[in-house]
Amino acid sequence: MDFDVSTLQPLLENVLPHKTTKTPAQKTMRKAFKGTAHLSKLLPTGTVLIFQTLSPLLTHQGQCQTITNKAMTIGLLTLCSISCFLLSFTDSFRDERGKVRYGVASMNGIWVMDASVRLPADEAEKYRLRFIDFIHAFMSILVFMAIALFDGSVVSCFVPKPSEDAKELLMVLPVGIGLVCSLLFVAFPGQRHGIGFPLSRD
Repeated sequence: MDFDVSTLQPLLENVLPHKTTKTPAQKTMRKAFKGTAHLSKLLPTGTVLIFQTLSPLLTHQGQCQTITNKAMTIGLLTLCSISCFLLSFTDSFRDERGKVRYGVASMNGIWVMDASVRLPADEAEKYRLRFIDFIHAFMSILVFMAIALFDGSVVSCFVPKPSEDAKELLMVLPVGIGLVCSLLFVAFPGQRHGIGFPLSRD
């Protein structure tokens, strides 16, 4: 039996939700959040998870009723920034059994955390510390701060009643940081697969 699609059209119109139009500000915010979500992949996942879990708790849902709340929030931001910086120097490799081993890059190669595993000197040389690692480490801190600026609890804690100029700055600054860091990460991609980052290369 053949159906006339035109007779089903009114039914489809009632079932399918209508697409709502968004204001330019809503579109900008949506793109900003989407871009920031992609940038979070450039950060150690554990650090970002800890921050997103603890920030509402330490800021008391953004109210920061006491100086202690602000002090603990600053401490959290500092520790997470240091974590992003230090974890940028970690790397991983697969041993002869295919098991992933982690280490820290050094001037002479890689210091393997599991002392029972050793790499030949020529192989360890591939993982030695480079200048680009420091650039990536500083960019990781910047990306983390951009994500922190998008966190409503943190912003409400330090700027409970922002002016219009402050609101504009808080919306533009993270996007600008994300854009610059994204371009730099694309131009100078990282080769390390350390702790909190995707698994080691095969």
